[in-house]
Amino acid sequence: MRTEAVLNLKQSVKNNLPFILFMVLLFSFRSSVADWYYVPTGSMEPTIQVGDRVVVDKSAYTLELPFTDVVVAKTGNINRGDIVIIDSNAADTRLIKRVVAIEGDKVKLENNVLFINGEKATVSAKGHNLYSEQILGQTRTIALNPLPSPAKNFNLVTVPRDHVLAMGDNRNNSVDSRYYGFIPIEEIQGKANSVAFSLDPNDMYLPRKDRLFTSLQ
Repeated sequence: MRTEAVLNLKQSVKNNLPFILFMVLLFSFRSSVADWYYVPTGSMEPTIQVGDRVVVDKSAYTLELPFTDVVVAKTGNINRGDIVIIDSNAADTRLIKRVVAIEGDKVKLENNVLFINGEKATVSAKGHNLYSEQILGQTRTIALNPLPSPAKNFNLVTVPRDHVLAMGDNRNNSVDSRYYGFIPIEEIQGKANSVAFSLDPNDMYLPRKDRLFTSLQ
C-alpha cells in the first residue's frame, strides 16, 4: 500500500510538473522581485487611498534569495521621497510611508513645516486640507487636517547611519518615525511605484476606475 501511494504521488507530481514549476516561480518572484500591498489605513492620503493595491518593487534596493532575508546583491539606494514598505519591528506590522530624510540628514519639524539640512519646505494651499510641499527639489501633495496633533513638532535630529526618517503624507493622521523612531534600512522591503487597482470601502468595495495603474510620486 505504501509503495502504491508513493508511486501515485510521483505520478501526480509528474503530471502536474508544469503547474508546480509555475507556482514555485510565481511565489519566488513575489518573494524577491515584485509583490503588491493592500493599504488598510489613510496615513498616506492623498497620495495613497484606503483600498489601494500598491505594486511593490522588492528588488529596488536589494536582491534576496527567495523565501529568505539573505541579501544577494545591493541594487539601488534609498532616496528622499521614496514611498517604501517597512516590516517594522517597533510597530509589529508592515507600514507604508514616505522617506523624508536619509542617513546624515539634519531634520526638524515646526508646526508641520519640514526643515532638512537647513532648507525650509515651501508649503502652499491646494484646497480642502491639501497642500503642496516643496523641499530639496521635490514636490508632493500632503494633507494637513485641522486636528490637534502632538507630532506636528520635533527638535533638530540627525538621521543615523543605516536608517531613514519616514512619515506619512497625511501628516496629522500618521503614526510613523515621530512615534517609532528612525527606520532601520534592513526593515525596508521595497519601493512602491504604482497602484495596480483600488476597491472603495465606502462604496461596497467597487473598483475606483480613476485609480487603475496610477503612478505614485
